Parts: sequence; structure tokens; C-alpha cells
Amino acid sequence: MHLLTRQRSKTESEVSEMRYQLERQVGFVLRKTVQRHLMIFTRLMGEDLTPTQFAAMAKLYESGPCSQNRLGRLTAMDAATIKGVIDRLGNRGLTRVEPHANDARLQMVHLTGAGRKLVRTAIPRAVRITDDTLKPLTREERGQLLRLLQKLS
Repeated sequence: MHLLTRQRSKTESEVSEMRYQLERQVGFVLRKTVQRHLMIFTRLMGEDLTPTQFAAMAKLYESGPCSQNRLGRLTAMDAATIKGVIDRLGNRGLTRVEPHANDARLQMVHLTGAGRKLVRTAIPRAVRITDDTLKPLTREERGQLLRLLQKLS
């Protein structure tokens, strides 16, 4: 398998003679994998939850209330994205935002009762989504894939 990083030692003419194969490029394969995962997520999650909305709610369920800024960092979302996610969840009555008790500059995000209930029903679906996404892999390959992806992220 020819990767561009391995081609650095070759001359320009040798590189130009090599055939670039899109299907062997990590970005292309990752994009196809994410597309497949999103199809499975959409089919199984229901509840009109996007992956980013579920991630925010699952992290709040796991960690408890936290600032909007911290929630964005914990879920790998930039400030604008997490604000939009929290606004949409708030409009549905699933989260609420309140000033921090000791620092009014911080906006603390809380799950509402309805939000906690939804997360409890969504978590088993999320587990199935992961299982279905990784179905072609053995248990050992699943662990290896996750370790390698975490190393890249």
C-alpha cells in the first residue's frame, strides 16, 4: 500500500509515475466509515436526536451539570456548535442553562427531568449503534481500532 508519507524519499518522476488511489487514503476511508455510522445512528436512535445532541446529553448525564464551555471541550465541539446544540435542546425542554452559583460569568448546563429520561432510553440504542457499526470486526479488532483512532485524535 502506497502512502504519501512513504513517497517522500522518491524522486519527483517516480512519484508522478505512482498511481494515486483514493480508496487507499485514510480520509476517504474514514469519511465512508462515518457515513455508514451516521446511517446506523439515524435509523436506530430516533427521538430526533443528532449525534452532537446525544453526545452533549450523554456527557451531562455522565458528568452532571457543567459550563457550556467545558461541555464543548468534553464533547469536542467548538463554542458556536455547542451553543447551537444547547439552544436546540433547551427549546425542546431537555436542558436548561443557569448562571453558576458563584460565578455569574459561567453558564451552567443542566439536564432537565425530561432530558435525563430521554438519555436513559437512548443509551441502550447508542450501545447498539456502536455494536452495529463495529459488527464486521472481531472483539480484538474492535479494541484495536478504538485504540488506534484514539491515538490519531
